[in-house]
Amino acid sequence: MNKFSSRRDFLAASAGVAGAAALPWAASPAWAQEAKWPAKVIRIVVPFPAGSITDTMARMLANGMAKSLGQPVIIDNKGGANGSIGVAEVARAAADGYTLLATNSSSITVNPLIYRNSPYKASSLVPITVVLDAPFILNVNPDWAKSNAINSVQDLIAYARRKPSQLTYGSAGAGNLAHLGFAMLSNSANIQTTHVPYKAASQASMAVMAGEVNSSFDTLASVPQIQSGKLKALAVTSNERLPQMPDVPTMAQAGFPDINVKFWLGLLAPAGTPAAIVEELYAHAKMAMAVPAAHAALSAQGVVVMQSPQYFANRIATEVKQLAEVVKREKISLD
Repeated sequence: MNKFSSRRDFLAASAGVAGAAALPWAASPAWAQEAKWPAKVIRIVVPFPAGSITDTMARMLANGMAKSLGQPVIIDNKGGANGSIGVAEVARAAADGYTLLATNSSSITVNPLIYRNSPYKASSLVPITVVLDAPFILNVNPDWAKSNAINSVQDLIAYARRKPSQLTYGSAGAGNLAHLGFAMLSNSANIQTTHVPYKAASQASMAVMAGEVNSSFDTLASVPQIQSGKLKALAVTSNERLPQMPDVPTMAQAGFPDINVKFWLGLLAPAGTPAAIVEELYAHAKMAMAVPAAHAALSAQGVVVMQSPQYFANRIATEVKQLAEVVKREKISLD
């Protein structure tokens, strides 16, 4: 017997086929795969140890996104080489939306510039969203500042001009953002300063408090020390003054609008990940961070911004160009 029992059945079936053919996913296997996404576990690689601020952010995202996506989202800590090992693994992964990267700005915009044999570039990844923006605070040792009458960025510059190379600053090592930020200030103000590298940002901050070095660029983690008088803040690199320190001007207000380097945390995927999946991930990441508890947990470290993929892409491109000039001028190169 014929499959179709009547002419009417045949015409109805034919209409259904024609309608399906008009849909983009019916004509393309790629669209069919995207339509099913996500169909399995999503892995977020964190290129730093558990307990770091990047790890905390990733777990906040994973918890919220798993609920709204309807699939497990797991964290995979792959530390080492200042984040390069984990980033490289994601850069090599399939661009299918199942392997993501939660990382900080240094691993994306700085590492490929300073490591001679970096296994990836910023373009090896596609941005999804900036989650957290953390400005730097220009701090000085309060006793040293008092003895040298330093109460502003301009006072600091004047000191450096009177005593070339005697203004010292600490950072978490050659090529990190705090180092590059201070190098940018030195170049912009046309002063000679001396960089003293440490193994961690906390060590550099403690060195300023102990008087081993005069100054440093610190994150919001230094606010308690500032409020207790162990550090003296001269300026912040944010666009607006920080509510925790309303009397401390921005670098722009201090006369240096180009010193706007910030530490960010973000979510990325391998280059080539379909735009539809990137937008979907962005939407679910925003929902995850809209939860008050998640928002509050990160707000102590900076400003939760959740900027769009396009904004993030533009920002990375701008930062890479800006920092490449500093790295070249300072002749920073690591193995």
